[in-house]
Amino acid sequence: MMSGLEAALAEALSPSWAQRVRAGRDLASFVDVPEAAEALLGLLLDVEDTAVTRQTAEALARVGTVAAVRIIALAVAEADDNQADWLQTGVHDAIAGAGGAPNVAAACANLARDQEDAVRRAAADISAWGDGTRR
Repeated sequence: MMSGLEAALAEALSPSWAQRVRAGRDLASFVDVPEAAEALLGLLLDVEDTAVTRQTAEALARVGTVAAVRIIALAVAEADDNQADWLQTGVHDAIAGAGGAPNVAAACANLARDQEDAVRRAAADISAWGDGTRR
């Protein structure tokens, strides 16, 4: 029988955008597992459907750990303008939604000291999104 992680990793490769969205939501809770983190980065940068990008970003922002927000920051660093807009929308959805995403700001503050310059810059962008400002 396939574990939840294995099933979500398989769905991340699906041609179905709906299955990839579900994979992003499911994998967010496994962000500390290297294979899941790699798959999540791919979902955040999905070139076929913006819903995958948006909803994966929202799921990770709701998790709100440093690891989860770092994956978003890595995606922001690689994203084109359109993808960045959908990443921002997903993070905003989490912050503005029921219960919010209170840990995003703290994770961004932690990432301000990350070893990678691109992560530090992207974390500053994400922090600004939470403040309600545009990048």
